[in-house]
Amino acid sequence: MSKNSTPQAFTFGLQARILFSYAVGGLAISLLLAAVTLTFARQQLVDDREASAAAIAVNNASRLSNQLTPESTIEDVPGIVDSLTRIEGAQTIVRLNSSWLPGPEIGVADLPYPLVSKISDGAPGQMRSSIDERPYLTIGIPLVAFDADYFEVVDLSDVDSTLNTLQIIVGGAAGFTTFLGALIGLWASRRTLRPLRRVGEAAAAIAGGKLDTRLDDQNDPDLDVLTESFNEMVEALEDRIHRDARFASDVSHELRSPLTTLTSSVAVLEARRNELSERSRTALDLLSIDLARFSRLVEDLLEISRFDGGVAALENSSIKIHSLVAAALRAHHLDSSILYEPTPVSDLHVNGDKRRLGRVFSNLLINGIHYGGGITSVSISKEDQSVQIAIEDEGPGIPTTERLKIFDRFSRGASAGQRGDDTGSGLGLSMVREDVRLHGGQVWVEDRSDGKSGARFVVELPMTNEGELIL
Repeated sequence: MSKNSTPQAFTFGLQARILFSYAVGGLAISLLLAAVTLTFARQQLVDDREASAAAIAVNNASRLSNQLTPESTIEDVPGIVDSLTRIEGAQTIVRLNSSWLPGPEIGVADLPYPLVSKISDGAPGQMRSSIDERPYLTIGIPLVAFDADYFEVVDLSDVDSTLNTLQIIVGGAAGFTTFLGALIGLWASRRTLRPLRRVGEAAAAIAGGKLDTRLDDQNDPDLDVLTESFNEMVEALEDRIHRDARFASDVSHELRSPLTTLTSSVAVLEARRNELSERSRTALDLLSIDLARFSRLVEDLLEISRFDGGVAALENSSIKIHSLVAAALRAHHLDSSILYEPTPVSDLHVNGDKRRLGRVFSNLLINGIHYGGGITSVSISKEDQSVQIAIEDEGPGIPTTERLKIFDRFSRGASAGQRGDDTGSGLGLSMVREDVRLHGGQVWVEDRSDGKSGARFVVELPMTNEGELIL
């Protein structure tokens, strides 16, 4: 379906923004808690391991110093080391005089040089380093009673693994919290925007002509003010529209009597036309044209007042759309060969008022004949559960900026201000829109399907099965 629409930049709706805010808020809080948790956990685990390893290393160094003698050699050290307290994943390296006792897997070259230099100066210390891409803590203690140093190298891989596992758990919790925040945001946005949706639905119903639409009480002190103001506004609008409709109807009725008199008088003059001078006959022709236009305007105003007053009723029946369109063509002396059906649609039926739908097609045909340079084609097609009737002309076409305006009352597009033999009231297309709307359909104008100059008016009506009547 081709309709007129203005491209708009994509923007997030209010509900999407609320949901996004909750999700981002949940993510920010989750990341903050995750960072704090990981920081404290890392500090606690590493500090505890370092403190425990340092205490055991000091104790082992003291015991080693107590068991060494001035005559001890490096060959005596393994027996003493085997009797010391063991930490899981820890290895011992000892220097005695100029000899070294390496660990089972870690040698002297794996010791961090800054720590070795510090120990050689007689000061104890500890340092974290990486050996074969694994984290280690090295604790060095000089044995001041001897020319010896004690090194305890503790594997921190288990601590690192614990922190990685904790990081995965905290990350999963952050993701779950973000998802939960998004769900809460979705629930909150729907609950928050529900009153606005009701207002939007009510406004759409009012725009569709249901002027008796009102909002129910929300049982909310904050929303009751909006509900009351909205209902008062709609009631004032309904009163104003009904008052204007009554005024138009009253004026139109009052004009009928003088119009009847004028019509009778003009008929008398027309009967004696040959007795008038050429100048008088010209004046009579202008009077006849304007009187016909005035009569048409009064009749259209009466019909419009019925639309505005909400009293326009439909005499529904099942209508064979092909027959109705063909009858409209014959009424305007148009060749039936211009009626085009892409697929067989002779059995398509619509539910509606035959008089009003006949007026719809008649007004569109008149519009194409008078202002569109003549009708070039009329087509009937089936679209899902609806039927489309398209009427094309060979006029200059309708500019995009005027395709909505031409359905306004008294809008006559490029023909505005023209006189001649035109008896149009400027209400034809607005009545087309109102009649189609009463039938639950829609009407719009677009470019011709073949790309040539001209306009294409499309009427879309809901389709029914033959014999089916929807009340």
